[in-house]
Amino acid sequence: MLQLEKETLIGSIPPLVTPFYQDSVDYDVYAKLVEFQIKNGSHGILVTGTTAEPSTLTVSERKKCVDVAVEAANKKIPVVAATGSQSLEETIVLSSHAKRSGANALLIVTPYYIRPPQRGLVNYYTEIGKHITIPWMIYHIPGRAAVNISLETLDQISNNCPNFVGIKHAVDDISFVSKCINHFGSDFRIFVGLEDLSYPMMSVGACGLMNAVGNLMPQKLVKLCESVWNGDLILAKKIHYELFEINQAVFYDTNPIPMKYMMKRTGIIPHNEHRLPMVSADKKLQARLDQILQRIELI
Repeated sequence: MLQLEKETLIGSIPPLVTPFYQDSVDYDVYAKLVEFQIKNGSHGILVTGTTAEPSTLTVSERKKCVDVAVEAANKKIPVVAATGSQSLEETIVLSSHAKRSGANALLIVTPYYIRPPQRGLVNYYTEIGKHITIPWMIYHIPGRAAVNISLETLDQISNNCPNFVGIKHAVDDISFVSKCINHFGSDFRIFVGLEDLSYPMMSVGACGLMNAVGNLMPQKLVKLCESVWNGDLILAKKIHYELFEINQAVFYDTNPIPMKYMMKRTGIIPHNEHRLPMVSADKKLQARLDQILQRIELI
């Protein structure tokens, strides 16, 4: 396992949405979303993660999203590229491209739908690791991928892959965070992938957040991370509850349906579009989200 410098690959790294216009990716708006994150102090950006609806993108579109993000970031903040797929070959292609494009790190989701055994995960990531020369992490999201990853499996992958550095943990399981840090040490990177657990997981050692709500309120997430780092858990807890209602709202429907509506409503993106089978928020959801945006004074 690669040992990173203390301040490398930590903090709030929001998974950017993919802006569509008339069913095409709006790369100009995408570049502006990167600039928005830089302006608001985010510690990095995540490209083509779950919130970006990557399964609705072509391979060439996923590649171009990385290219646009790297250019727009202009080395001001790290770019993490999510390059995982069901297909080993496609994952290697996307990962290799992201590295060539200038991404700083990779996030590779567990193969979804096929539900491989643990030994299959070890072999899959070991093979991928042969092709990666930059830091990379595993995206652990069994709610979507339908497969859990065990500590023993992570240990084998760590032994086999010199550039492996951690995980994004999108599971309601704080004890797993403690087990990982106890086993691998405090340098093991664990990013929180569930909004509700941001403060609790960081308080036991997670290094940062990869939360969809960072598209809407990036400064709050930055402040939460920095409060924990500074040992001010009273302030961190206060921010946790300030974010509580909006964190809940992200999952009123499948992510990023609520998020894209709220970003359009607050003027962050010009169009609220998805690709099928994803659909935009219906009128009932819109009204519910408007009430929350009004209560937290975003509209």
